[in-house]
Amino acid sequence: MSQTFIIAEAGVNHNGELRQAIKLVDIAVAAGADAVKFQTFKADNLVTESAQQADYQTENTGTEQSQYALLKQLELSEIDHKMVLNYCQQEGIEFMSTPFDSESIEFLHHLGVQRWKIPSGELLSIPYLQQIAQFNQPTYLSTGMATLEEVGLAVETLFQAGLARENLTLLHANSAYPTPYQDVNLRAMQTLQKQFGLLVGLSDHSLGIEVPIAAVAMGASVIEKHFTTDKDLPGWDHEISANPEEMKEIVEGSKMIYDSLGKFKRT
Repeated sequence: MSQTFIIAEAGVNHNGELRQAIKLVDIAVAAGADAVKFQTFKADNLVTESAQQADYQTENTGTEQSQYALLKQLELSEIDHKMVLNYCQQEGIEFMSTPFDSESIEFLHHLGVQRWKIPSGELLSIPYLQQIAQFNQPTYLSTGMATLEEVGLAVETLFQAGLARENLTLLHANSAYPTPYQDVNLRAMQTLQKQFGLLVGLSDHSLGIEVPIAAVAMGASVIEKHFTTDKDLPGWDHEISANPEEMKEIVEGSKMIYDSLGKFKRT
């Protein structure tokens, strides 16, 4: 197995501001992450104007508003995306972004994205999976609350639509934000590996630095961790995200653990 690929998940912790997005890139670079990942979407393509935000979003933001209004505030424009991508290239870190609609997939493809993350919520979205599979590029499939049968359907859909087996990695994830330690269930990551014979990793939503580092020791080829510039900023993800110091500790700890694994042969 090659060195664990570490994704610093900026998500929407830029709060819709380009300057904040650039700061997040700087933090990911300073931490030594392999990639920094954002989220690409258009609220008009995802929700109606009357859809209410999720309970955890209300709890973490302390405000009540429609899901549409919330998402609209968190969009980055196409120009913003291009500027962040260019800045990532300048700073020597890979730019990634999770698309949440067909239009965003095409935009990111034309932008030059070379690696894809499929969120848990799209695992059973067949047209979405088919659209990404046709690029046949490294793809990470987050499994969230899916059953093994549902994961199997998604895997077969991706393969049939053109994704090569060696380009697919399954990410174990728990969809609770934050995930209590007793619910992380890291051993399920190994269950995915045994069931499908694919590379596996972890999309972590727990607090602290311990869980992603432990996942490396258990064979994760990819680690994804949310991070922020400041946990006290308004927004639903900041409080559960790693701060800059924690993100750096996760990267350094993961690399140390990977190096310490060594070989199966005893010398």
